[in-house]
Amino acid sequence: MVKKKVFIIGLGLIGGSVAQAIRKAHDVQIIGYDSRVESLIEARSLGVIDEYVTELSKGAKDADLIIISVPVNSILEVIEELASLELKRDVLITDTGSTKRKVMEKAQACLSDRYVFIGGHPMAGSHKSGVQASKPDLFENAFYFIVANEKAQPEQVDELKNWLKGTRAKFMTVDPAQHDKSVGLISHFPHIIASGLVHHLKKYSGKGLNLRRLAAGGFRDITRIASSDPIMWQDIISDNRDMMLALFQSWSDEMAKIKEMLLDNDKEKIKAFFADAKTFRDGFPQKEKGAIPGIYDLYVDVADQPGAISDVTRIIGEHSINLININVIEIRENIFGVLRLTFQTSKQRDQAKEILEKNQYKTYLDD
Repeated sequence: MVKKKVFIIGLGLIGGSVAQAIRKAHDVQIIGYDSRVESLIEARSLGVIDEYVTELSKGAKDADLIIISVPVNSILEVIEELASLELKRDVLITDTGSTKRKVMEKAQACLSDRYVFIGGHPMAGSHKSGVQASKPDLFENAFYFIVANEKAQPEQVDELKNWLKGTRAKFMTVDPAQHDKSVGLISHFPHIIASGLVHHLKKYSGKGLNLRRLAAGGFRDITRIASSDPIMWQDIISDNRDMMLALFQSWSDEMAKIKEMLLDNDKEKIKAFFADAKTFRDGFPQKEKGAIPGIYDLYVDVADQPGAISDVTRIIGEHSINLININVIEIRENIFGVLRLTFQTSKQRDQAKEILEKNQYKTYLDD
């Protein structure tokens, strides 16, 4: 029996992870294409793909499924190129882009009379990038947006979900505008705010106290996403520009309210401002994967003596638990523990917690 062919355009973290998830659930041949030949060679050596092509047309022509996993502006270019090719009549084309309106408009204009295009956006990521960081369970329990136009039939949407079942993601079908507004609120706009807070702090750096060092506590946590890839976010924010401008107005209105409370020194309203935020925030699901990749931190008390930190890392390493970051907490506002250990999954963090406590270490969570 001839294996079906899956063509992945873009072999980074997302493209590589989708490829591995598909292989986990289907016996297929996976072909890769990337503008960087080094990524293709690495993807094949890691077993993420079976073979690669250096011309997009060669990988696309016989594919049963085509997944476009490149930055949004490049997705538009790829769609145009695919429209110029003779593909299999029943090929299914999808993408993994972070915005959907322009992608769906381009697909409608270029592909709708010949091929089926169903938009997609897996809501998961990692602090790492590149195909070497990809893994089949990256999207497990994460939301995966499916965006279909009028031409796509329900059975074709189901076919795409079946192709992607190895992701073990939670599929959510939305229209393009719903998608872009939702991710604008919970992902895109927060990235702007986080970067803005960093710029705000930077204005005061070098004036007295070492603010960068002091910011290693809670400020570091709430601005973590400001360390994301600036080129990627340039494309995303620009592409979702109208939503961002509308959200800026809404944000300005919200900030004006709290400013007015301070001008009036209305302590009851100020208290209500924080109380309402706390109540709403406390209702967030604890174990869900959201639009912004989560961090899984474990705080540990250690004695101030030689070898104390290396003893903690040795214990974790002996149990083959992947520790991705470690730092000493100097500013411990609302945080217990001296060491902050960061893990890629909650499962790894919970394993480390159990093991360290068996070794008489006091640990804390801050969920």
